Amino acid sequence: MSSKAVGSDVAVAKGGKRKLLLLAVPVMLAAIGAGLWFSGILPKMLGKGDGEHHAGTEGAPAAAQAPVFFDMPEIVANMNATGRRAAYIRLRSKLELSKPEDAAAVQAAMPRLLDLYATYLREMRPEELRGSAGTQRLREELIARASLAAAPARITDVLFTEILLQ
Repeated sequence: MSSKAVGSDVAVAKGGKRKLLLLAVPVMLAAIGAGLWFSGILPKMLGKGDGEHHAGTEGAPAAAQAPVFFDMPEIVANMNATGRRAAYIRLRSKLELSKPEDAAAVQAAMPRLLDLYATYLREMRPEELRGSAGTQRLREELIARASLAAAPARITDVLFTEILLQ
């Protein structure tokens, strides 16, 4: 009886090691794969890359390209003020363009763009520019007008370098 018990213990021990091995090997492979993936080695091996090396190429997204800024001429306009005293605004800004080729379209549309800006500024009341919310509304309106005037160029933002109310 003792020989049977020893043989079954050996069989159980061998079966336990196999089960442990069958569980440990996939866990170890998964851990190694995760380490390679998060270290960036595996994506490069698979050709996925991280997109940093391709910035500025044709296949890269537009957000990866450096922004292009276009200087707008200074605009001085009288505002729609109530009362006897006139109110004026002096505005200096830059347009942020999505790509360098858009600068030619913006330059060609400059007379129309200045007209749209000046007309809008003349209709504004000084109270409408109070606080950051007023400045944000002005930014959104100027982006919309610039996009309309310089189509198909894509204007992504208007950056204010000076806003002076008198």
